[in-house]
Amino acid sequence: MKKLAPSILSADFTCLAKEIKAVEDAKADYIHIDIMDGHFVPNITVGPFIVEAVRRVTRLPLDVHLMIERPEQYIPAFAKAGSDIITVQVESTPHLHRAVQMIRENGVRAGVTCKPSTPLDFLEHIIDDVDLVLVMSVNPGFGGQEFIPASLEKVKAVRKILDSRHSSAELEIDGGIKVGNIGAASKAGADVFVSGSAIFGSDDYKKTIRAMRRELREKH
Repeated sequence: MKKLAPSILSADFTCLAKEIKAVEDAKADYIHIDIMDGHFVPNITVGPFIVEAVRRVTRLPLDVHLMIERPEQYIPAFAKAGSDIITVQVESTPHLHRAVQMIRENGVRAGVTCKPSTPLDFLEHIIDDVDLVLVMSVNPGFGGQEFIPASLEKVKAVRKILDSRHSSAELEIDGGIKVGNIGAASKAGADVFVSGSAIFGSDDYKKTIRAMRRELREKH
């Protein structure tokens, strides 16, 4: 089943609980939370306390993307806060297997991702240990960026790797996803679609999510 994961990076934090309830009512599947430290990426967002606050106001799975240095130091805190999925950047740690094992030891589904310019070679050695592979279709660090078209080829490549290994891991795409390109991303092989500004920047979340699902049905 294709899934939609609204990213609260683009939500109105002055009424975050209301924003989350709105996308939950609009039949979102996950809530995506971007964690940035100002070091691995040139932006600072939120920490475990926000994940904990979000956990209190929704039953939807929390899809947490760590764009931080030394993620192993913080995985237990994000797991304890209520994360259902924790994804780490391959570039952020010299010990990717250790990070993935730590996520799983904390009872959370483990995801891996890389920057758009990073080759997919690392997947060969980690693919059997993960529950999710995230393809970044923008450079990590900021919301509202334009979709990188070449990302579709990367999605196709990851889809081929997953299928060849008979992996049940979900294939997620994040960055510039909107009604106009979600169908192409689906056709390329993605399962989960992270969308921030296209949803939270719209006048009607239900209408936007409905339009996205229509594209997913038509292009599937």
